[in-house]
Amino acid sequence: MRPLEIRQFPCLSDNYGFLVHDPESGETAAIDTPDADAYLAAAEAAGWTITQIWNTHHHFDHAGGNAALKAATGAKITAPAYDRHRIDAVDRWVEEGDEVRLGDHVADVRYTPGHTMGHVVYHFASDGIAFVGDTLFALGCGRLFEGCPADMWQSLSRLRGWPDDTVIYCAHEYTQANAAFALSVDPENRALKRYAEEVDARRAMDQPTIPTTLGIEKAANPFLRADDTGLARSVGLAGADPVAVFAEVRARKDRF
Repeated sequence: MRPLEIRQFPCLSDNYGFLVHDPESGETAAIDTPDADAYLAAAEAAGWTITQIWNTHHHFDHAGGNAALKAATGAKITAPAYDRHRIDAVDRWVEEGDEVRLGDHVADVRYTPGHTMGHVVYHFASDGIAFVGDTLFALGCGRLFEGCPADMWQSLSRLRGWPDDTVIYCAHEYTQANAAFALSVDPENRALKRYAEEVDARRAMDQPTIPTTLGIEKAANPFLRADDTGLARSVGLAGADPVAVFAEVRARKDRF
C-alpha cells in the first residue's frame, strides 16, 4: 500500500488546512474547512479532487467552509455525532470507536472533549499520523470553551498513549506564543528550551512549526505533563492530582 500524501497550507489568520490523498484510490480528504477557496486552490495545485471532508468540531474556523466545499466538489462530510445540531449537510456522523477510510487507509475516530464537548480526532494508527484539530497544539492545547479540566486532561492522556513517533497535525500556528508560556511554568526543562529555540529559528524564516511529533510534545509540552512532579512543584502544587495541576497551568495560559 502506497503511503498517504499530505498537503499543508495556511488559512485565515493562523489556521492550517490539510489535504490527505491516497494515491492508489485517488481519494482526497479535507481535514476541516476553515476556508473553502484555499482548499480548492491547494487541491487544484496538487491535481487532486476532494472527495471527503472530515470535521473535528463545530467551530466556524473548522467547519465554516463545509457548504461551499461540498457544493464545489460533491464531497461527503463526516463530523462528530455530538455536533448534530451545530454542523449542517453532514453525510455521516461518527463517534468514539468508529473508523473512516481513505482508500485502504483507516483512521480511528477518537472522542476528545475539552475544547468543545463534541471534538474528535482522526488517527491513522498504521500510518503513524493524527489530525488533532484544537485538542492538542505544538506546546499547547485548546482553550476550554465547553469542557472542564478533567475532560481535557483525560483526552490528552489518551493521545499521550500513542507511539512517540506519531506525527501530529494540529490546526493553528500558535507554537511560538505557546513556547513563551511553557517556559514561564517549566523554566528548567531542557527539552523545552531546545524546542523553543528551534521554534524561534523557524518562525524567523517564516517556516511552519507544524507538524510535530508526540514524543517531542511529551517531553516539552506542559499540558501533556500535568503528572510530572517537577512541573507540579514549579506551579506550586507539589503532590497535587494531575487534574489540579492541569487546571492551574490552563488557567495561567488563559491569563498569559
